[in-house]
Amino acid sequence: MDTMNAIRSRKSFRGPFTDAPVSREDLTELLEAGYSAPSGCNLQTTKLIGVDDPELLAGLAEIYNHEWAKGATAAILLIGSFTMSPSGVSYHVHDYCAAAENIYLAAADKGLGTVWIEGQIRGERAEKMGRLLGVPEDQTVYVYMPVGYPAKPGPQAKKKPFEERAWFNRYGGTGSCSSPES
Repeated sequence: MDTMNAIRSRKSFRGPFTDAPVSREDLTELLEAGYSAPSGCNLQTTKLIGVDDPELLAGLAEIYNHEWAKGATAAILLIGSFTMSPSGVSYHVHDYCAAAENIYLAAADKGLGTVWIEGQIRGERAEKMGRLLGVPEDQTVYVYMPVGYPAKPGPQAKKKPFEERAWFNRYGGTGSCSSPES
């Protein structure tokens, strides 16, 4: 699949999954996609854990507490800490967001389904997931991505038309910069 097709076909997939296991090779490639993401000031703050152990997958799904996640045959967790750059800015959120998007695209390329779960695991659930996987206390689990082969196609979110969200040369412009109205 080429890059633009992966971008256009990527969707947030919330099951159901088939029983087919995600190979260690494919899981490794998803992890490589994640850690190859750009990183603010090259601090490389995002760490990744690929999970394919059935007991750990069951434990993660139980902590998340959504039935559909129990069918995932793999998962990826994005972990990091609030880290300041030399200029006094923290890019850790940008870093794990870029890693998650790379994982989404690599998963789409392989015919795998996944979704980026962040807000629903903040706090206690993230801490429990971290303890389950031996994450040091100075690190935070930011994102949980159950991964598997879709049992059926998931819905594709309808995107607003290009003209409503993207322009040339000016906000709301039509492509020409010859007048302020364009």
